Amino acid sequence: MENIIILSGKVKYTITLDPSVWIFDDRRVDLTTYFSTTTNLSNDLEEYTKSVSKHWDREIMEGAVYPPTLKTEKKYEKEKVLTGSFGIPFEPFLKNAEPDENAASLVIKTESSEHEISLDKAMNLIVGFSNVGKPLSEDGPVHVYFGDGSNQHNPIKNVREFIIK
Repeated sequence: MENIIILSGKVKYTITLDPSVWIFDDRRVDLTTYFSTTTNLSNDLEEYTKSVSKHWDREIMEGAVYPPTLKTEKKYEKEKVLTGSFGIPFEPFLKNAEPDENAASLVIKTESSEHEISLDKAMNLIVGFSNVGKPLSEDGPVHVYFGDGSNQHNPIKNVREFIIK
């Protein structure tokens, strides 16, 4: 039970978070690359057209290349899960809790301190739950990273509770 984290406060629904099951969640992100990749806001249709034409040109020049087998993909995915460092976006949990209209901030309560941030900033949080394939047992159960990566090397550790104020 020490790994369970509660999201409560000015919310319609109190949420119980169990980081030990997030490794199976498709929303997980790789923390080793998440903050280093940049997101470009571009026209989806233009991006799609470019990728399709690039693929078409390659097939004309080289011939069709068949994708790896499903067995190979599963092996790679299993290896990645056993050795990767992962987090999960906090936004879906926050939305499911349905904060009150007058709620303005999120308090991240740790063993020794409290960190208060705005709800807008909380929407971009990444909650880290594994490091090199292992749960965060020493200073966990989770680490909290800001979406902009400003605390990537010094996340909020020993998180015990999230409270909406």
